[in-house]
Amino acid sequence: MISIDRLDSELLKRLDNNARTGVADLAAQLSISRNTVLARLQGLEKRGVLQRYRPVVDLEAAGIPVQAFVGLELDQRRLSTVVEALRQIPEVLEVTTQAGREDLLVRVASATLQELQAAAARMVDIPGVRHTNTTLTVSTPLPYRVQPLLDHLTRDLGWGRSTPLPD
Repeated sequence: MISIDRLDSELLKRLDNNARTGVADLAAQLSISRNTVLARLQGLEKRGVLQRYRPVVDLEAAGIPVQAFVGLELDQRRLSTVVEALRQIPEVLEVTTQAGREDLLVRVASATLQELQAAAARMVDIPGVRHTNTTLTVSTPLPYRVQPLLDHLTRDLGWGRSTPLPD
C-alpha cells in the first residue's frame, strides 16, 4: 500500500527538480504553510521515504565516460562477503540482487576501458564469484527516475487537506 499522498509527491517533485529549494519557497509554490511543508518533509524522512538530499553527478561531464553493468553469478552462500568485497572496488556504483541466471547486477564506471577491465578482473577474483557478464553502456536515454511513478500512484489520493490542488 502506498504511504504517500499527492502533496507528498508534489513536494518530492519540487525537491527532485531542485534539492536546494527552501521550505518557504516550497510553501509558496504549493500555496500551503511552511509548517505543513516542514511537517510533511519530516514525516517523509522519518518513514524512510526521503532518505537524503544529494547532488546528481553527471559522470561523463566529470571525465568518467565508461559505464557498464556486470552480472555476477555467485555461490549464494557467499553473498554478504562478495558484496563487502565489491564495496571495496571504487568503480562500483551500485549493487542489486536479482532473480535469474546472475545473482547480482553491479553498475560500474571508470575513466577508461582499461580501468573497467581491471575492475571486472577484480570482481572475478572475489571468492564466491563463479561467472561475470559485462554489458557496456552506450548511452542513457532515460536516466533513473521515480517521479512519474509517484505521480501516477498518487493522482487520486488527495492533497491531504480540503483546499483545491494548485494548477
